[in-house]
Amino acid sequence: MSGTELLSPVPLEPLHDELRDLIAASRQRLAAAVNAELTLLYWRIGQRLASEVLGGARAQYGAQLMDRLGERLAGEFGRGFEAKNLRRMVQFAQAFTDGAIVATLSRQLSWSHVVALLPLKSAEARQHYAEQASLERWSVRELRQQIERKAFERRVIASAQAPEANALVAAAALSPSSAAAGTSPAQVFKDPYFLDFLGLRQGYDEADLETAILRQLEAFILELGRGFAFVERQKRMVIDGEDFYLDLLFFHRRLRRLVAIELKLGRFKAAHKGQMELYLKWLDKHERQPDEEAPIGLILCAESSREQVELLQMHKDGITVAEYWTELPPKAELEQRLHEALVEARERLARRGVLLARGEDE
Repeated sequence: MSGTELLSPVPLEPLHDELRDLIAASRQRLAAAVNAELTLLYWRIGQRLASEVLGGARAQYGAQLMDRLGERLAGEFGRGFEAKNLRRMVQFAQAFTDGAIVATLSRQLSWSHVVALLPLKSAEARQHYAEQASLERWSVRELRQQIERKAFERRVIASAQAPEANALVAAAALSPSSAAAGTSPAQVFKDPYFLDFLGLRQGYDEADLETAILRQLEAFILELGRGFAFVERQKRMVIDGEDFYLDLLFFHRRLRRLVAIELKLGRFKAAHKGQMELYLKWLDKHERQPDEEAPIGLILCAESSREQVELLQMHKDGITVAEYWTELPPKAELEQRLHEALVEARERLARRGVLLARGEDE
């Protein structure tokens, strides 16, 4: 028998799968490297144009020169270098002046992400959305949805509703990179949740609220945050022969936990804790898979009764209490409250920085 006949044939499928994964991973790394290089290139072009073409005495004829440059460069390198795109590059350089930040940004977001950020007037808003898009791996569509829903403005205004936690919440809102990557329940949940997209009318009940959430499930999951997957509504639990029903059951992929959500119309009550504890223990016993962490709970209330929540130390039992808002104030009032909240946040952060430098705390 020859040596060739002794060799067993290589299985096709495993080898194909391995090579396919190698090719796909290589292409992904190549695309990321190309995107990073292009984004840095656009920033450098924007810097050059801002300083040499639009600045000083040249500003008078800068627009005409941009048009001529765009026409030439587009003819040589394609439509990506037309005058309108050159102007976006200038906006990019003016909005993000720190080269180190741009270098990091270029490795995490595409040029389309950057273009979506450019119309934002606030530097804090641009920083927030850029870092959250990177952290949560938002698509361009998801980023635009967050901007349209004014996620940053709502977060800052919400922080003003809780003075005792304002410094911490404002710090997270103004500098999301200072927070961890959302690997614990405390970093995944937020307060409040904005459910104005549900379109609820006065006099709605818990069933109306639940039905509206299921009808707008995609928007609700977007408000919850990345990583949530819907499992079941009105989850039935039989305990001592009695039926209990959990409003909503989700699973969080990054936390690897079931997330039980209860909806309450009024203020938080201490009895809600016992109800959620019962549900979590049942889920832990009957639904938790071997590779999962213990289930956690989120109680959504119209008002969160912060002192009761603090005294009950809900976090120790894996339970978070948060408010939900079904209506927002008018645009003018929203903008005024945003301005006041931003000013207060900056002042508190500045005071906190001084205290920390002295080795003190608030």
